[in-house]
Amino acid sequence: MKKTMEDPSKIMRRSIHTFLQNYHRVTTAAAVALPFSAGLLLSQPFFSSSSSILHMRLNMLFRGAGFSSSHNFFNILSLKLSQTLSSSLFTLPFSLTFLLLSKAYVIKLLSNNHSADSSVFYLRLLKTYVCNFFFLLSANASAFALFFLAYNILEAFGFSSRNFYTFLSVSSPIIYSIIIANAFVISNLALVSSPSSSSGGYTNILKACLLIHGRSSTALAIALPTNLGLAGVEALFQYRVLRSYYKGDRDITSIALEGTFIAYLYALFLVLDSIVNFLFYQSCIKNEEDQKIGREDEYSIKIQISETENTKIHIKGSKNLQEIL
Repeated sequence: MKKTMEDPSKIMRRSIHTFLQNYHRVTTAAAVALPFSAGLLLSQPFFSSSSSILHMRLNMLFRGAGFSSSHNFFNILSLKLSQTLSSSLFTLPFSLTFLLLSKAYVIKLLSNNHSADSSVFYLRLLKTYVCNFFFLLSANASAFALFFLAYNILEAFGFSSRNFYTFLSVSSPIIYSIIIANAFVISNLALVSSPSSSSGGYTNILKACLLIHGRSSTALAIALPTNLGLAGVEALFQYRVLRSYYKGDRDITSIALEGTFIAYLYALFLVLDSIVNFLFYQSCIKNEEDQKIGREDEYSIKIQISETENTKIHIKGSKNLQEIL
């Protein structure tokens, strides 16, 4: 049976409606996530030295794996990965505490399970979050292995012209973005589904992989607006806070106040992202249940038709037997 999902625009409208309907509680969740968002925004510019060291190490790793330094894609990728790793390591204590506590609060609010123990929600989220970290590492490693095989096989067959490198520079970021985007969608879906399961961890990731099958386009469509919002807030922080700090055209108090406000805005987008992922998870579950009911109804109809046909055959056989007698 074909999987029919709810329209992404409807999920986004329901998410925004839920966000505004519970705004007084959402602000509490955003306040809990504020240390994480502030640490994440501050970590990007102030860890450039450590990211440059990681950038050099990753470039050496790519060259050792057989990737040519003339591939601009891998230079850009190693720079982005080094910045992401440096920022993630710095914000790891905040993400394991404030971010997960905020998500646990939002999921408990939306699931209407107010009697459940909050510590159980948090522990399941923590276990799944750690497993998601290794899952994302595996997704990156799989992408690199795929590129390594593709580049070396194609070069072995003589595809080493300038047009070939141009084609690889264009196609590789697209393929890598699709792989990582799907990995992030699966990890987010596993995270919001962990409190409803008996235990978090890799079982939730496997469950998310099954739920996302045939629905990846919908998942990517609903993930795009919140990620664009988060990227916009990061750009706003760079322009309004860091630019003013380095230029020195404003006093430090006003910069700190505006930076706090922008960090809180970032936290609100994180809460909205949790709401979107949770409602998408509920939509997937509802769709699976509807399909199960549809299959059961179809099976029962087939049984009824079969029983009706058997009854007709039995009646016809009885009539023929009476005529013979």
